[in-house]
Amino acid sequence: MRKPILFAALLFSCAAHADEPTATVRKQIVDLTQQMMDALGEGKADVWQRTLLDDALITDEFGRRQTKKEAVDSIHPFPAGISGSIEVRDPHVRVYGNTAVIDFEDYEKETFFGQNFLVRYISTATYIRHGDDWKLATMLDVTLPTVPPKLDVRAVNPADYSGTYRISPDRAWIVDVENGKLQWRTKAGHPAHSLDAIAKDVFMGGDDEKNLMIFRRDASGKVTELIERRKFNDLRLKRE
Repeated sequence: MRKPILFAALLFSCAAHADEPTATVRKQIVDLTQQMMDALGEGKADVWQRTLLDDALITDEFGRRQTKKEAVDSIHPFPAGISGSIEVRDPHVRVYGNTAVIDFEDYEKETFFGQNFLVRYISTATYIRHGDDWKLATMLDVTLPTVPPKLDVRAVNPADYSGTYRISPDRAWIVDVENGKLQWRTKAGHPAHSLDAIAKDVFMGGDDEKNLMIFRRDASGKVTELIERRKFNDLRLKRE
């Protein structure tokens, strides 16, 4: 992946340690970042055109890499029925010579044909000073897992899933019921996390990662396996 290589090169070419930004520099970087987020919602591609370096690298929340041209060309006004805004929250700015790095939360509100959505991202952006201006060299976004809306799923019997699910001879997860609610833990004595039903035999883990937890049944209908779908891979655990 090219971004970390470029990022490291920028840092080592400028300074070994970060300096605290002046109030002026901090405001410039935060304001410029907010302008870029506003431009996404307003469809103002010209803001990105003048802010990005010609060889800038953008990686979005889906892992898609974009050149400057690709990023600029993707910015359009919302069609009728869709609106949204992104607020820069909790920004942290560090300066390495003529390079400034900001990490922040993108707090996005979107209305999609009358339905409201709230999505949070964590982003890191690298700016290079060009005279009196700052130009964007790289930006990387990741989606922050958050608690989803609860679903009313019928025909879910928590007792069906209680038990020990083994990964290896010396490692197993525990699924049990407390106060009528299903929960799981990776080891006896460890904190328990909720299992929130999405459909029969399909749950979302209540831990930070919010992975899908899928229970599999045999021909007789008995639960025999737990699958944790993590980062597009399946971790399989056999029920004892």
